[in-house]
Amino acid sequence: MSKPLLIVFLRKPELGKVKTRLAATVGDEKALAIYCELLEHTLGSTTGLQCTKQAWYAGEGAVEDQVGPCGFLICAQVGNDLGERMLKAFTEGFEHGYGPVMIIGTDCPGITSVILKDALASMEQHDAVLGPARDGGYYLLGLKAPLEAVFQNKEWSTSSVAKDTLEDLELHGRSVHLLPELIDVDTEQDLRDTGMLA
Repeated sequence: MSKPLLIVFLRKPELGKVKTRLAATVGDEKALAIYCELLEHTLGSTTGLQCTKQAWYAGEGAVEDQVGPCGFLICAQVGNDLGERMLKAFTEGFEHGYGPVMIIGTDCPGITSVILKDALASMEQHDAVLGPARDGGYYLLGLKAPLEAVFQNKEWSTSSVAKDTLEDLELHGRSVHLLPELIDVDTEQDLRDTGMLA
């Protein structure tokens, strides 16, 4: 019997600490407001999902106020880069008997409960699920069993991440369900393209 786990990677909403690339053009206060909107949307999209939910936070200070009411268990991210931090979260999930394990961030206004349910359901027939982002990264990754390679030897925050991840999955014989491509919000142009900024 499956015991699915959804991990959300996030930061505590603090002025000057979130969406720094976006803040460079719209200012810290606007960037914080956008981040809070994205965080609320992401957490809301997990409502009704039949799985355990964990919020892994980066930075100083926990995030009980944001995630506690949504039924999330809270964990601190550990690792020197994004790959190490995700590997730690996935490894801990599998070691505690969860599977499949999926992870999402808080940058994607296009993510919905329908997409998350589709991702979970796809893991019944596939070994992995990937939600590619327009910038070449991904907004969702799911694994039915551990695979360290997908978290290693990546140039994080570059346009090759999703492609390299798919190559790793193929190399290790894992079948993959691809989700629709969505936009991650990192810049002012991304905001305009998603309709969040007129």
